[in-house]
Amino acid sequence: MATLPLSITVQACFWACGTSESSNLTSTTHYRDRCKTMQSLVKLEAERKLIFGEFVQNFTQISLWGCHSKVHATSRVSIEPMEQKFPTGTGETDKVSTYLFRTENGDLVNVFVRNNIVKYSVFIEVSSLQLSSSGDKLVLSWDMYRSDSSSFMPLDFIETPFVQTSSGSFTLVLEFEANQTPFYLSFIVKSLAEANLSGFEIRSHRKTNFCVPIGFGRGYPTPLGLSFSSDGSINFAIFSRNAEGVVLCLYDDPTAQKPTLELDLDPYVNRSGDIWHASFESAWNFVSYGYRFKGTLLRNTNSFDEGHILLDPYAKVIDESIPNNKGTGLKYLGRLCEEPAFDWDGDVQPHLSIEKLVVYRLNVTRFTEHKSSKLPTNVAGTFSGLTEKLEHFKDLGVNAILLEPIFPFNEEKGPYFPCHFFSPMNCFGPSGGPISTINSMKEMVKEFHANGIEVLLEVVFTHTAGDEVLQGIDMSSYYHASTVEDLEARNSLNCNYPIVQQMVLDSLRYWVTEFHVDGFSFINASSLLQGVNGEYLSRPPLVEAIAFDPLLSNTKMIADYWDPDEMVPKETRFPHWKRWAQVNTKFCNDVRNFLRGEGLLSDLATRLCGNGDIFADGRGPAFSFNFISRNSGLPLVDLVSFSGSELASQLSWNCGAEGPTSKTAVLERRLKQIRNYLFILYLSLGVPVLNMGDEYGQSSGGSPAYSDRKSFDWNALGTGFATQTTQFIAFLSSLRRRRSDLLQKKHFFKEENIDWYGSDQSSPRWEDPLCKFLAMRLKADEDEVENQSSNELADLRGDLFVVFSAANHSETVILPPPPEGMTWSRLVDTALPFPGFFSIDGEPVIEQMEGLFSYEMKSHSCALFEARSL
Repeated sequence: MATLPLSITVQACFWACGTSESSNLTSTTHYRDRCKTMQSLVKLEAERKLIFGEFVQNFTQISLWGCHSKVHATSRVSIEPMEQKFPTGTGETDKVSTYLFRTENGDLVNVFVRNNIVKYSVFIEVSSLQLSSSGDKLVLSWDMYRSDSSSFMPLDFIETPFVQTSSGSFTLVLEFEANQTPFYLSFIVKSLAEANLSGFEIRSHRKTNFCVPIGFGRGYPTPLGLSFSSDGSINFAIFSRNAEGVVLCLYDDPTAQKPTLELDLDPYVNRSGDIWHASFESAWNFVSYGYRFKGTLLRNTNSFDEGHILLDPYAKVIDESIPNNKGTGLKYLGRLCEEPAFDWDGDVQPHLSIEKLVVYRLNVTRFTEHKSSKLPTNVAGTFSGLTEKLEHFKDLGVNAILLEPIFPFNEEKGPYFPCHFFSPMNCFGPSGGPISTINSMKEMVKEFHANGIEVLLEVVFTHTAGDEVLQGIDMSSYYHASTVEDLEARNSLNCNYPIVQQMVLDSLRYWVTEFHVDGFSFINASSLLQGVNGEYLSRPPLVEAIAFDPLLSNTKMIADYWDPDEMVPKETRFPHWKRWAQVNTKFCNDVRNFLRGEGLLSDLATRLCGNGDIFADGRGPAFSFNFISRNSGLPLVDLVSFSGSELASQLSWNCGAEGPTSKTAVLERRLKQIRNYLFILYLSLGVPVLNMGDEYGQSSGGSPAYSDRKSFDWNALGTGFATQTTQFIAFLSSLRRRRSDLLQKKHFFKEENIDWYGSDQSSPRWEDPLCKFLAMRLKADEDEVENQSSNELADLRGDLFVVFSAANHSETVILPPPPEGMTWSRLVDTALPFPGFFSIDGEPVIEQMEGLFSYEMKSHSCALFEARSL
């Protein structure tokens, strides 16, 4: 609770307001000595004349009393009339705020507040007021408080007389020490007749007290959040349409149970439309801030508690404070500071073409937190830890990393339940503080860019964690449901509602401008299509706004359109405006089905050639982000090790034994299947996405739950399995780059550039569920070859012949005749032992007779052949 001693030019005393505990003004200083009071007035006389020119006051006997301090004093001071109005500033440090009120009778009340650092001077002028008789007196009945004027009903007050000027207006001046602020000056104007001291009272046109902020300003409604002016002032602005009152809570210790100061924002002074705002000329000793919201409209949502102190949705630097009011995690507060400066000089974003991407998806904490990372404690599990392991990404041939959500989140539910959208979680920084976290992320991004690697973020804008995020600010505006009966919708953001749409766009722009992020993957993107009433829209405003936003035009936008509960109507397509890419769940499902022997050849062919059923709508194959495993569901090694009935939705196959086994035949089959998955992932058109840990066989023990995913074990990279798998991934990444003419295409294959075969050179049996064999020949597009530079042309090879077999038996494959002057060379056969199952140089295929090349394919295997010059 703040302590504010009061000293004014006419009397030094303290008054308590009789409001709630959080709003009462208390004091450690009480002025009881009349002589000392008069001495103070004499000292201030010279200063008053300098400030106000010829203005002096005529005071009759004034009674002052305080209901708590029991102080009573009187004073008689001779004052002269004021002809000069309140000056608009006499020095560089003077700041003047002007407030104009209309009385209930239509008269005008002008209030000027000037701050010259040491003191606040308040000049009040009542114009066009006619008194009933010349003997009547006009007095100001006023008090100081920190709650809005509509709730202030003083029992005790101070009365200060006005002086009538020659122009007919009435004026007076009050002065306050700067260290007494901030507070509100609440007053009414009273006309007192000599015979009747009760007189009549003049209030504002809304029949309430006049209310003027002292020590803080009205502020501005834009920008939302905390902003700093060049003169050092701080502006607060927050949206709430349905709040009847907003309390700005300030802390000098973010770990304190209660704020140091609570200041109600007056709805008629500190509100513009649906934005509540205020400004301070400095932060004093306060370090953090939050808000409380009041009102019956909010309370009726059943998720509102006026005692909760909530985080500013637009705060850029946040502190983790004490456990929140419900004891269900940390309370977050905004920090009263500017965002830390960062030297981006020399940073050049790679701006890779989308078809060139090779993506590695990871969790920041789990990637380096394990002791096997051999990183210092303050680096392990942080952005700095990613920088330390940058060589691992380069070894794999990765040129983009996709980070699981890094926004502050509910620690019990995980990173997919965010609490905020404008800052990284503090635990990702070396010291666990917000400044170190922000700087370390920027350093990480800059270092990755210097090595040609882009940084993409998974983001969740469709739902939040439980209560105390945006629910208590304005649930009916931010969320789809405002009643407790719909528990799921209580946390479901109404993304296409204007204020939520603005927040999402502002967040994306912030991450691009301040952190130089290269793109975003939108989790649960199907919910971005829902309208205000939950209906699915053909042109959702938010999705369209993102597509055409000029600041976001050079970033990657990826819709993770996964719909595991099949809630989205099947006819609903994600609108893209040729800007949005998509995470391709169909690719994952069809590849899994084929390799476990249950898919159709037509489905596999569609996925290999760029998913024309999804992306032949004006985009092209490069807009498909392909994956085999992801954070939710089984890891790659478990896809070939577990297939119990409870895992039916995972489309996995245990290869003959459930879970860990020592059976050689089963282990060999599993190893081939893992190679097959990686082979198809990298040989298909689209962007391959590798999941963290799959390169060394990370297992969750057959559990698809996200919570069962383990930390990255760096010691496991030394195993034989990890060695051959990481080398194979690096080879496939290199192959994609070298044969970009066929494997990194913006456009679909032309019909003349691809041929399909069965095992005996016949046409494939596309719709036969018993057929498990497919081969394709990819022929370079002559137009693309002509567009290659001489260096690129030198690296081009002949056609590619790719074979896929999910059969339980071996099969002899007849290769088509190679181009003239060339022969076939085997680059990959997933059935061969390491290190011979892949080769950069290739192994020539022996010609059995003139023009006839055959090759024996083992069961459950894939192979790649390249035509090379003799």
